[in-house]
Amino acid sequence: MQRSSSERAWDDILRDPLPGRLAKPRTTNGLTMLIDTGLGLKETDDLVELAGPYIDFVKLGFGTSKLYPAHVLREKITLLQANQIEIYPGGTFLEAAILQNRWHQFLDRCLTLGFRTVEVSDGTIPLSWQQREEIIRYASAQGLKVITEVGKKEDGVHLPVDTQLAMIDADLAAGAFKVILEGRESGKAVGMFAEDGSIRQDDFDELTANVQNLDQLIWEAPLKSQQEELICKFGPNVNFGNINPRDTIALEALRCGLRSDTLRFTL
Repeated sequence: MQRSSSERAWDDILRDPLPGRLAKPRTTNGLTMLIDTGLGLKETDDLVELAGPYIDFVKLGFGTSKLYPAHVLREKITLLQANQIEIYPGGTFLEAAILQNRWHQFLDRCLTLGFRTVEVSDGTIPLSWQQREEIIRYASAQGLKVITEVGKKEDGVHLPVDTQLAMIDADLAAGAFKVILEGRESGKAVGMFAEDGSIRQDDFDELTANVQNLDQLIWEAPLKSQQEELICKFGPNVNFGNINPRDTIALEALRCGLRSDTLRFTL
């Protein structure tokens, strides 16, 4: 059922203080990806009714979709897709399938269930560049939109920037739609983020200076301070991932200058 509506209560008298925020359909930038670690159908329906216009992707975190009753999973997929929201299983689940040498079957089942997007990652397992490319190309050939993830999930492990850049280029060349930069649910001691959640500035500057098109990246940035800094640097249509569903409206307020942290950008 289509639930979300773009008609808002104040738009006839007030504009968003921070201009330029893109409305749906968003195809290249301004994307928001939520991480869903176990929302029920009623919770999902409520979320879509309130915040559907601000959500582009929902990731079923790690291997949670393996635990769903089949009819619930299919209903959730149908509900979200009916509201212009793509849903996909977390990359860690595919990594488990790779370990069992069942990744072909995993991707085929994604299609059978109705998924149109998948994530390819190696945050936990070792995965050769050759096999990573093979999986991306196979999924793309089946008609799936592929989002890849670069980075390791272990706290304190940071891939060298030149390795990240090479992986980004290789994934996009193999057919990836977007590349996620790992930030986990904590946003701390992982990827571009230090132990306190601040951006590791030297690595950040090097990476952003050498990516040809920054719109091809999705920043996993679950903390408000990270979101604020990235909006300050790249504007309201930077791509965000791993957003807690409860923070959907708060993030959109940041994007639109409806929160003190970004309203001050307009002064």
